[in-house]
Amino acid sequence: KAQQHGLTKLWETDTVFRTPESVLFDGKGKRLFVSNIDGAPAEKDGKGFISIVGLDGKPISLAWIKGLNAPKGMGIYKNKLYVADLTELVVIDIKQGTIIEKIPVEGAVFLNDIVIDNKGIVFVSDTRSFNIYQYDQERVSVTMRNLKRPNGLLMNEKDLLILDNGSLLALNLNGQLLQLMEGMDPSTDGIERVKADEYLVSAWEGVIYYVVANKTKEILLDTRKEKKNTADIGYDAKNRVLYVPTFFGNKLVAYKLD
Repeated sequence: KAQQHGLTKLWETDTVFRTPESVLFDGKGKRLFVSNIDGAPAEKDGKGFISIVGLDGKPISLAWIKGLNAPKGMGIYKNKLYVADLTELVVIDIKQGTIIEKIPVEGAVFLNDIVIDNKGIVFVSDTRSFNIYQYDQERVSVTMRNLKRPNGLLMNEKDLLILDNGSLLALNLNGQLLQLMEGMDPSTDGIERVKADEYLVSAWEGVIYYVVANKTKEILLDTRKEKKNTADIGYDAKNRVLYVPTFFGNKLVAYKLD
């Protein structure tokens, strides 16, 4: 079967980052937010920070927000940046560049990815407690329990999409969990929407997939042999540019989706 899609490298940064885990594309601000763990991925060491980077890969503010632990997934809602930081949801005022609050998530062990719906409900995955939590701007509760290895999250029109141990799942409004794809590398990490029912999926071990829900999965990039990680991706849908953090490689790489 012929390859339907491809990736063309646009640029690659120097090793200026410190264990970059997640990239969030901010179309409104025409910039990238990058979470840097800068230490052990599961330790509360205060070394973590958030960078602001231009769309050309050049840092605008390398250590914009400091003093985090092991920051991972991020989401934006009403000029606030929400960051998953191990056992807390950190809320940052983007304009002021300051931390507004840190919301403890009871029972959390390893908070990982974030997605925010249009009502401002923040969903956050926990890869090691196997839960999905939600914060409704007042309190934190559990949305889903007993998954295998939940990580990447995405909202579509009606469902919460979850990457879980090599599978793409959809949690619908009735609380049913449907499987949209299986058989990917178990380290599935980030997910971004290309168009209806079509997604880019990263696996931390070093794979980027193009997934058509309930139909096909294509490998666009495989750097597992070189031990180059592809962590929690960001995507500019208008310009079809994929941003990949290389984790232990300490770089960002940008690709054009063909």
